[in-house]
Amino acid sequence: MSSLPTRVLSTAGSVPLVVGAVGLGCMGMTHAYDPADRDEARSIATVHRALDLGVTLLDTADAYGPWTNEELVGRALAGRRDEAVLATKVGLVMGPDYAVGRDARPEHVRAGIDASLRRLGVDHVDLYQLHRVDPAVPLEETWAALAEVVAAGKARYLGLSEVSVDELRRAHAIHPVATVQSELSLWTRGALDDVLPWCAANGAGFLPFAPLGRGFLTGALTGPPPGKGDFRSGNPRFTPAAMATNARIVDGVRAVADRLGATAAQVALAWLLAQNPCVVPIPGTRRPERVDENVAAATLALSATDLAALDALPPAVGDRY
Repeated sequence: MSSLPTRVLSTAGSVPLVVGAVGLGCMGMTHAYDPADRDEARSIATVHRALDLGVTLLDTADAYGPWTNEELVGRALAGRRDEAVLATKVGLVMGPDYAVGRDARPEHVRAGIDASLRRLGVDHVDLYQLHRVDPAVPLEETWAALAEVVAAGKARYLGLSEVSVDELRRAHAIHPVATVQSELSLWTRGALDDVLPWCAANGAGFLPFAPLGRGFLTGALTGPPPGKGDFRSGNPRFTPAAMATNARIVDGVRAVADRLGATAAQVALAWLLAQNPCVVPIPGTRRPERVDENVAAATLALSATDLAALDALPPAVGDRY
């Protein structure tokens, strides 16, 4: 029942990595966002709807929960593992609310992949990503350990998250970098300057996380700022003053959406997809109907006028974190 076009996410390995043009970020199903809105049955239905529509790339991490997100994704994939391109991460150490440190020691990587495979209930993942570079551990040592994971058949491809071009070059010299996952959206554009061009030139895919501005770009967050237990409650862009100012970005996205008979979320995702064929955004959701909405963005055509209007939107007020 697939209705989603595919993209060649990476040519960095011996076999091209092909995925649906839009992925699914699973973090919010158990972590970071409004705890009162979590529902395992609905989240599993969301994963199943995504697979039904051709959303093959599912992104999780050991840090989300911690651990509970991989367990949920594993339950959702029972009997459907072959339909997914399964991605997880290692390298962040989490407390009850958010990151408390980094650990990219080779021994942590080796233990981490085995623990992730147990929680996911699989014998390998398709994409294993370094969640963050650990300043206390040379990247070369971490990346060599990750290459061992591939050699052992426990992962097919390797990726990095939130890295510089220099770090990409250093890793790529040891083992091909298949993907880079970093924040990119209409209100966070830094990766357009250097990291995305590097990916395009080196056969690596780019996975924008928070492609909808943590929900803000959808236009749905019009009330008070997120409350206790929601990561956004401490985010500088979600203070009342910042939200009021940043509303002008949403207004610009809505103007384009209204002309096209689309939603703001679809326009924001279509803008990302138009940046380069190696881009596969991974919007997070906990609702099947939002998967349908996001999938439709892959066939939404933005004109040169639309793209120019979106490119001209003002920068966001407030730091990312």
